[in-house]
Amino acid sequence: MLGYYYGFDLTYIVLVLPAILLGFWAQMRVQSTYARYSQVRAGRGITADQAARFILDQNGLRDVPIQRVSGSLTDHYDPRERVVRLSDSVYGSPSIAAIGVAAHEVGHAVQHAEGYAPMRLRSAIVSVTNIGSTLSIPLVLLGMVLNFSGLAMLGVALFGLVAFFQLVTLPVEFNASHRALATLESRDILSMEEMQGAKRVLTAAALTYVAALIQSLAQLLRLMILVGGRRRND
Repeated sequence: MLGYYYGFDLTYIVLVLPAILLGFWAQMRVQSTYARYSQVRAGRGITADQAARFILDQNGLRDVPIQRVSGSLTDHYDPRERVVRLSDSVYGSPSIAAIGVAAHEVGHAVQHAEGYAPMRLRSAIVSVTNIGSTLSIPLVLLGMVLNFSGLAMLGVALFGLVAFFQLVTLPVEFNASHRALATLESRDILSMEEMQGAKRVLTAAALTYVAALIQSLAQLLRLMILVGGRRRND
C-alpha cells in the first residue's frame, strides 16, 4: 500500500509527480507548436479577428463582440457576457496558429448559442467547483490533524468535484476544436496544407486539458489513499 516510506510520500512520488511532469510537457508542447505556426502566414491574408467575426456572423451571432485582451494565449469565450476575447498574440495576427485559436473560441460561442449540453453542465457546476478547489485540501489536512475522518472525507469529496469538472471540460474543448477545424475547412479560410498546422496547434492545446484531468485524478486517488489509510489505522 502506498504511503510514507522513510519520510517520503510515495503517493506523491508515484501518482502526482508524473502527472505534474505530464502537465509541464503539455504546456511546453502547446507553446512550441503555437510558436512554430505563429510564423506561418495564412495564404488568404485574413487575420484571426476577421476570421472570428466571419464565423460568428455565419452562425447568426452578429451580436457577439470580439474584444482584445492583454497577454499571450489568454484567449477565451465568456458565456456570462457573451463575448469572444482574443489575446494580443492572436488578435490581428494573420498566422494559421492565431486563426485556429480564434476559431476555437468562436466554437465555444456557437456551443453556448446552441445550448451544448456539456458546456451547460460545466457552467452549472463552476461555482461549486471553485468552492471545492479552495476548501478541499484544507479540509483534508484539518481532518487528518484533528483525527476527524468525516471532515477529511468531505475534503476528498469536494476535490472529486474538481476532477469531475476537468472531465466535463474535455468534451467541451474537443468539440470546440472540431467545430473550428470543420468551419475553417468548409468556409475555405485555410488551405488543406494550412489546416494541418491549425490542427496541430489545437491538438497540442487539447493535450493540456487531458493533462489537467490526469493531474486531478492522480491527486484525488492520492487523497483517497491517505485518508483511507488513516481511517484504517484509527
